[in-house]
Amino acid sequence: MHQITLWRRLLAEFLGTALLVTAVVGSGIMATTLSPNDVGLQLLQNSVATAFALGALILTFGPVSGAHFNPVVSAADWFLGRRTGTGLKIKDLGGYAAAQTLGAVAGSILANLMFDLSPVTLSTKDRTAANLWLGEVVAVAGLLLLISALVRSGRTSAAPAAVGAYIGAAYWFTSSTSFANPAVTIGRAFTDTFAGISPASVPGFVIAQLAGLIVGIAAVLALYPASVPPERKTT
Repeated sequence: MHQITLWRRLLAEFLGTALLVTAVVGSGIMATTLSPNDVGLQLLQNSVATAFALGALILTFGPVSGAHFNPVVSAADWFLGRRTGTGLKIKDLGGYAAAQTLGAVAGSILANLMFDLSPVTLSTKDRTAANLWLGEVVAVAGLLLLISALVRSGRTSAAPAAVGAYIGAAYWFTSSTSFANPAVTIGRAFTDTFAGISPASVPGFVIAQLAGLIVGIAAVLALYPASVPPERKTT
C-alpha cells in the first residue's frame, strides 16, 4: 500500500469517507421519508444501508489506501505497526485524518443536495449524555479489535463483510448508534436530518472515541502481543 503515491491514498480516503457519509446521511433521509412514523424501522433501514455501503467501499478503496475512512483506525494502524514498519507512517497520519474529515463534510453536503435540502444545515439533534459516550468507547474499541484481529491472523480478505457487519450490528447494540469515527462525527454535524449530531455534541463524542482508541489498542496488545505465526495465518 505504501508504494502508492500519497496523493492517491489521500484521494481514496477523501472519496471513501465522503461516500460513506453520503450513505449514512442519505439512507437516513430516505428512511424518514419512507417510514415517517416508525423510528425502529428507520434505524433498520439506515443501518442496513450503511453496512452494505461500508463493505462495498472497503472493497473499492482498500487496495489504494487501506480504506481506513476513520482517524482512529489510522492512528491505531500507525501505533500498532510502528515497530514492524508495516503500519501507516507518522508523517502521513495527519494527511489521512484531514482527508477523512473533509470527505465526511463533503459527504453530508452531497447527501443534502441529493435530497433537495440546503447544502449545509447544522444539526440540532443533541446527543450529549454519559451513556452515549460509553457507547462510543465500546463501538470504537470493538471496531479496532476486530480490524486488528483480521490483520494479525491473516484474514484481511474478510474485512469488507466483517467490518460492515460489525458497524451494522453496533447501530443496535450501542446506545450511541455507533458513530465510532471522529471524522464522520464532524461530518454529520453538517446535516439537520436523521443522522445528524449537533455541533455542541461533537466534542463529547470525539473524546469518547479517542478513549475507545486507547481501550482498543490495549485490548489488541493484550490479546495479540505479536503477529500470528505464519503457520497459523490460514486457520
